[in-house]
Amino acid sequence: MRILLDENLDWRLERDLPGHEVGSVALIGWAGIENGILLERAQEKFDVLITMDSNMVRELDIQKLKLVVIVLRAPSNRLADTRPLMAKVLTHLSTLKSGSVTVISG
Repeated sequence: MRILLDENLDWRLERDLPGHEVGSVALIGWAGIENGILLERAQEKFDVLITMDSNMVRELDIQKLKLVVIVLRAPSNRLADTRPLMAKVLTHLSTLKSGSVTVISG
């Protein structure tokens, strides 16, 4: 799968998603883009967006997208707090459908 890490996540999480093509909002130059535009762009090149921004889900109609959104719930967005959630992300990836939102917490 093609996975995009939102700008609020450390790009080094890609190391914890083996077997997948992983990009980062910050590294591809999309940092600071409004959520709606980000989702439109993301669905063109990625299958999954992983974020900690739960507001994105409330503000936008995710069901209309050709994209899965995974919202991480962790004490902070530090790598030490989000890295342990990647095993759960990997477990859920094969069961998710476009236009869906999944919340993963530790």
